[in-house]
Amino acid sequence: MERIEELSFDGIARGVPHHGNDVPRRPRRRWPIVLAIALTTLLLACGGAWAYWMWDHHWRLVPVRVNDATFKVRVDTTLGALLADNNDFGHKPGRLLAITGDVVDERGGEPMTVTLNGSPVTAESFDGTPLPEPATVTVTSGGDVTEGYDVRHDPVPHGADVGSGGSIQRLVRTGKDGVREVWVGRSSKKEVDKGVIEQPVDLVVEAINPRPAGRKVIALTFDDGPSQYTGRILDVLKDKGVKATFFNLGQNAANNAAAARRVVSEGHQLASHSNSHPNMPDLDRDAMRADIGAGFDALRAAADVDTKVFRAPYGAFGEQQWRDAADLIDMNVLWDIDTLDWKRPGAEAIVKTVLDNAHNGAIVLMHDGGGDRSQDIEALPDIIDKLREQGYEFVTVEQLAAMA
Repeated sequence: MERIEELSFDGIARGVPHHGNDVPRRPRRRWPIVLAIALTTLLLACGGAWAYWMWDHHWRLVPVRVNDATFKVRVDTTLGALLADNNDFGHKPGRLLAITGDVVDERGGEPMTVTLNGSPVTAESFDGTPLPEPATVTVTSGGDVTEGYDVRHDPVPHGADVGSGGSIQRLVRTGKDGVREVWVGRSSKKEVDKGVIEQPVDLVVEAINPRPAGRKVIALTFDDGPSQYTGRILDVLKDKGVKATFFNLGQNAANNAAAARRVVSEGHQLASHSNSHPNMPDLDRDAMRADIGAGFDALRAAADVDTKVFRAPYGAFGEQQWRDAADLIDMNVLWDIDTLDWKRPGAEAIVKTVLDNAHNGAIVLMHDGGGDRSQDIEALPDIIDKLREQGYEFVTVEQLAAMA
């Protein structure tokens, strides 16, 4: 039997009997085991390192001081998550209030304020702000805010004290609306009345009947001119040395400026009877003011007379007309003797009406235009002569009003 040497691990060759058909053994491979052990060890080490890293950076609980309380949170918690998970610790933005005190928006006031370790943090930065170690957070509710407002000034209508019963209505004081201040909320649109900041000033028009003591005065007045009859009436007045008052229509003065100028040049008073003789209460405010203004403008253009003395057509000029036009006129002249000459009753009837009703301070209504005024021309000398016989002196309306 042959001997075969077997190399042992200790380097000594031993003789091993060979038994004919025996198959030789392969050497055992141990490196896979070693590799597995190494990999397992590595994996365990990595897993441990990963777990430690995760614990240190994510899972670890750290204390956070919020206002007067301490909370445990994961180390990776952001300020935004802390606030969201705890419902902002019961704090919230202020409310937006209407100027009436009602709530417009529950969260529309000052924002909630948050500080981290003493430094303010804006709401936009909450989610991106990690909590340091240590962390002290303060959370404060926002204050309520009252909405802004606009100021509106509303007029407070003025009153009117318009006297009646006199032959002359004279303006004492123009009216002026007061001012009421109203605040209007910009968000709510609600309004708050802040009261009257300027008191209204009432319009005051006095009614007067001048009766100068110890005198007998009378005023002759003529309406609707100038016309073809005006010159002849002026001739009579000039001949008698009497001054009268002429209430011209503006459109007639524009068409007969020479007669209007003669009225003024001979010492008579020239005043307005409107421009086109409308019934003033039938007009709206703008139309009435336009007609009155046009009448005064025409007198200014025709005779260079700047006046605010007025006689309303038909005498129709009430409280509303005064309210609407008190800045344009300062006197509305009525009458207390109406000759009814427009009915053409005859010269004798005209004279009789004047004489029967004459009194101290009387204003006589006659016409120098608007129709055939020949009866007035015929009656005028007798009126003047007979009144003088009774001791009357003739004055203009302006002079008469000054005696009140």
